[in-house]
Amino acid sequence: MNVLYESIENNSFTISLGDDLYLRGEVHAPKERTNKPVILVCHGFKGHKDWNFIPYAAEELANNGYYAIRFNFSCNGVKDNDFDELDKFAVNTYSRELEDIAVLIGQMREQKLPYSDHFDMERIGMIGHSRGGATSIIFASEHSEIKSVVCWNGVSNIDFFNEDLKQDIRKNGVGYIANKRTNQNMPLKSNILEDIENNQERFNILSILESIHVPVLFLQGDADGKWLKEGAEKMNDAAAKHSLVRIEDGTHTFNAAHPLDEVPVQLEQALHETIYFFNQNI
Repeated sequence: MNVLYESIENNSFTISLGDDLYLRGEVHAPKERTNKPVILVCHGFKGHKDWNFIPYAAEELANNGYYAIRFNFSCNGVKDNDFDELDKFAVNTYSRELEDIAVLIGQMREQKLPYSDHFDMERIGMIGHSRGGATSIIFASEHSEIKSVVCWNGVSNIDFFNEDLKQDIRKNGVGYIANKRTNQNMPLKSNILEDIENNQERFNILSILESIHVPVLFLQGDADGKWLKEGAEKMNDAAAKHSLVRIEDGTHTFNAAHPLDEVPVQLEQALHETIYFFNQNI
């Protein structure tokens, strides 16, 4: 099955944050230009708004009556191509990403984004993939306008860096993590470790999930990493209002490849479960 993008209109936006930082994104609008809920789609570590399944997911959300916003975090390392701003990737933090989303919400409220005069600001949901799932949970716990969250193969512990990498960063001021897809060694500076160490309570995902005001759906691929599968179980167990759906034979990307030319059944199942959840909880 080929991926088609014909029926849904979308428009791009750029928000300047100063200091040569920008939020760049796309708003996908449903066919009916009436007041409807909004879903923010947050990419993960080494991801971006045009990566893999993200454009297709936004398209499907719009096909089902939602305004869908996919965007690049300001320090995700992508300007025009992946990854052409590694200096910014090196200094990205969870706190920076949370600030980015707050700015985005502010622009939505001020109706400065495409189609935003029809956004239902009382009904906002979030999807986060991998590390983006953790960012989404933290943001939702601190902002009552978020009504539900879906985690796609999300991380249960924000500190997922191995000890060798962390030692390199502390000793040399920078460490490198491989991107096998782009064949790049991607730098990480001490900012990320300092942010984690200074916000241990604020960023404690399992603790947040015990008290968060909204339900969270965890979609977890059965063929993903063991630590992610175990983490999904722990997150689901944090409170009765949360739910876990396992995607049979699903990998970390629900079997989708970049660029997305074919839509695997696991991705379709993830989208079906996501849209059903939002229909019930927004």
